[in-house]
Formats: sequence, structure tokens, C-alpha cells
Amino acid sequence: MPGLSYRSSRPDGWNVPRPHNDASVRFMKHGPIQPMEEPHSPGFLARLFNRR
Repeated sequence: MPGLSYRSSRPDGWNVPRPHNDASVRFMKHGPIQPMEEPHSPGFLARLFNRR
């Protein structure tokens, strides 16, 4: 009997990957890719020393 397995609920989402969405589906769902930071945001040193 060690070959039998029993699962009482659905597998966790971390263990079972979602089906692949192509780029056009992602674009329709979320819109265009946005930059990580805004273009006018100050750099690291400017933020560190409070200079703009």
C-alpha cells in the first residue's frame, strides 16, 4: 500500500504552476510595462543627503 496517495484538497498554488500567458494576454490584463521608478525621482545619493 505505500504506492497509494490521498489528497483531501487541491494542491497549493506554489507547487502547481499556472499556465503560461503570452505577452498580448498580459498586456490586455495589466497594460504596458512600467519603469521601476518614476523618471523624475531623485537618485540614491540625492535622497540620502536630501538634495533635489
